[in-house]
Amino acid sequence: MPFYRIMSTRIALKLIAWQKQHGRHDLPWQGTRDPYAIWLSEIMLQQTQVATVIPYYNRFLARFSDVAALAAAPLDEVLQLWSGLGYYSRARNLHKAAQVIVAARAGRFPRRFEDVAALPGVGRSTAAAICVFSYGARHAILDGNVKRVLARLRGIKGYPGDKKVADLLWCQAERLLPRRGIEPYTQGLMDLGAAVCTRGKPRCSSCPLRGECVALTHGWVAGLPAPRPGKKRPHRRTTMLLLTRAGEILLERRPPSGIWGGMWCLPEASGTSDLAAYCLKRFGVRVLEFEPLPTLAHGFTHFSLDIRPLRVRVSALVPQAAEPGVTWLPLEDARGAAIPAPVRRILAAL
Repeated sequence: MPFYRIMSTRIALKLIAWQKQHGRHDLPWQGTRDPYAIWLSEIMLQQTQVATVIPYYNRFLARFSDVAALAAAPLDEVLQLWSGLGYYSRARNLHKAAQVIVAARAGRFPRRFEDVAALPGVGRSTAAAICVFSYGARHAILDGNVKRVLARLRGIKGYPGDKKVADLLWCQAERLLPRRGIEPYTQGLMDLGAAVCTRGKPRCSSCPLRGECVALTHGWVAGLPAPRPGKKRPHRRTTMLLLTRAGEILLERRPPSGIWGGMWCLPEASGTSDLAAYCLKRFGVRVLEFEPLPTLAHGFTHFSLDIRPLRVRVSALVPQAAEPGVTWLPLEDARGAAIPAPVRRILAAL
């Protein structure tokens, strides 16, 4: 047997034994082979921590118990349940993929890895996790936690977002796959990255793979994996208008793609010098007064955003044709609509 195979087997056996004793076994999506439930959990877990996902997962599954129910739901309702979880393209892709499965596969979730990976919003690593936990298929995963574990374990330097580094990580992920026990091995990688091989203050003394870890041997743990090359995150500002009349708030739907795509939001008016004229022309309202509210800071992956809310008290409505994608809602209904988290925070403070 080649030496790398002996080492891979040793690593897998240690990791599986550790996972059975110390890993997570009571997550809501564990203990099922239902590919729909597992798919839902894996999409929600993309770039989001387990503790944040659990309540959203439970609410989502209670409302949309299978792929047919999700496909038949209005996108607004899907986005409403997703509101606050972030990365809203995941919700749009989830809804789109459900409709594809119902239309092209009569509601049957695909089994082939290639077909799963081709679903909107899935991709290689997420497809692998779905196939591992739904069907026991032997595929490698490479999410953020696993990248960190493998970079340290095998001493792979460089930023994992670079293609050459990513290719090396995928190569190691494939080579380390065990012949048996793929589910506890895969869960063990995830659990190890989440609880032991963490980004800050890793618990190397508790790691079952400390004897095989190249980074620990050479003192590289703190520097692996390498961070994203230094690039200052852009800072943006915007003004959001809270147009109010008789206890109602005006919301407008965002474009289907981009930040908060397809969600209901407060209108933005950045770069507009005459706001009263803008409100009259755009929404058919006459403004009584403007009231600045406290600025709200919100962070995205690639930029930070300062939101300046401006309460706009409307004294009259000018008759005009209804503007598409615009609606007036009672405050409580607006708070419960499919709105982004920062907008929810603004409305909650009113």
